[in-house]
Amino acid sequence: MPAPLRIGLIGAGRIGQVHAETITRRVKGATLVAVADVNEAAARACADQYGIARATGDPHALLEDPAIQAVLICSSTNTHAPLIKAAAQAGKHIFCEKPIALDLAAIDRALCAVAKAGVKLQIGFNRRFDANFQRIRRAVEAGEIGEPHILHIISRDPAPPPIEYVKVSGGLFLDMAIHDFDMARFLIGSEIEEVYALGAVRVDPAIGAAGDVDTAVTLLRFANGVLGTIDNSRRAVYGYDQRAEVFGSRGAIAANNNYPNNVVISDAGAVRRDLPLNFFMQRYIESYQREIEAFVQAIVQDQPAPVDGEDGRIAVVIGLAAKRSLAEGRPVRVKEVA
Repeated sequence: MPAPLRIGLIGAGRIGQVHAETITRRVKGATLVAVADVNEAAARACADQYGIARATGDPHALLEDPAIQAVLICSSTNTHAPLIKAAAQAGKHIFCEKPIALDLAAIDRALCAVAKAGVKLQIGFNRRFDANFQRIRRAVEAGEIGEPHILHIISRDPAPPPIEYVKVSGGLFLDMAIHDFDMARFLIGSEIEEVYALGAVRVDPAIGAAGDVDTAVTLLRFANGVLGTIDNSRRAVYGYDQRAEVFGSRGAIAANNNYPNNVVISDAGAVRRDLPLNFFMQRYIESYQREIEAFVQAIVQDQPAPVDGEDGRIAVVIGLAAKRSLAEGRPVRVKEVA
């Protein structure tokens, strides 16, 4: 058996801990040998919780370690592009959470460094690896519902993030809806040519004061003629709402929410069931495993990363187009931004 791929984790926050748990307990063929976070106490706590041998407050220490073959970048958004560039120059394969950066020039510099170094780069659009959404993609690809006409994605969080996060995240379109823009491309298999975004502050006035919206509907026009809608909210009181439907000339296919169980209670007053899984850590636990397994496989078998840097760039372009559409009150062609 080949030796496991030696991975270093940069960023011990919420998503970093998700990946730490995934690699140490669910993924074969890889081992997490070190964790770094500028908050060294957080790095040490993560290392202790998941049995990681080494913790440090210096992310560059992982890049300088010749024993580490690949890194997962799960730090704050503003660090993604510089760390991608530094990791590429150090010869490390790279998995990076979204977005690569909030501006295209920084993304292009990072992708240029990756291409020059010849390393793998995979972006963390984990929803592509969800079994429900993969089934929709297969149905569209195989023509099971005929020619696709309409896509509808519902993506609503159970609660808004902290305001301090909202201020630096790039906002709803580059932080939250970016997953949905990537999912739209993935499900339909065609590029998005035009977006028209409407947004409002319906959840928390502090989000509006921070210059963002918390509720949005985005209309999409694809190159193949499909029309799409995405509706986003920062707060769904009943839990994490993640649904998608593609309607076509010969039928429709839809994915509904995941639940902790399949029990339905029927009595004289109502027919009811438990609430959906509450947030992404529960809803997408299997997709996180599958995306890391795909990353490891791409490295070990020298295959292209399944969600590459260009996918990451395109999602940001669409997000920037949505932001411009909201600001200017008009449909925006994606090529205006690209």
